[in-house]
Amino acid sequence: MDKIDYAIIRALQQDGRLTNQELAERVNLSPSPCLRRLRNLEKSGVITGYAAQIDPHKYGLAVTLFARITLDQHNREVVTRFERAVQDMDEVMECHLLTGSADYLLRIMVADLDDYNRFMREELHEVKGIAAIDTAFAFGEVKKQMVYKGI
Repeated sequence: MDKIDYAIIRALQQDGRLTNQELAERVNLSPSPCLRRLRNLEKSGVITGYAAQIDPHKYGLAVTLFARITLDQHNREVVTRFERAVQDMDEVMECHLLTGSADYLLRIMVADLDDYNRFMREELHEVKGIAAIDTAFAFGEVKKQMVYKGI
């Protein structure tokens, strides 16, 4: 990847609905080479997809929480069971493998506290192999950045 590829990615992170013509203008390329570079970024897996960003409150997901999960064992069976279960939970927006005292960090979005209670009792607590769940509610967002500007 070179500086033009990074510029293409930054431009699309800022506005994923740019036409190829608009994108080419922003990165100072003609449309054909720009499209070729874009397709190469997609084909190589650098660009993995496109998505609409939403306002969670307007969408009906007013509560965001983070749950640190500690497993009771770290064998293949327990880890695989947990990771497969999380894949099927619509409320889990992200799942990160951690170092330190907890094994995973989940970002969970739900409609309200009743929905959170249902999710915990009917879904997360049903996964065998979880030793501890430590949950923190997010009551505000200080920064959310979709564009990495360091390169």
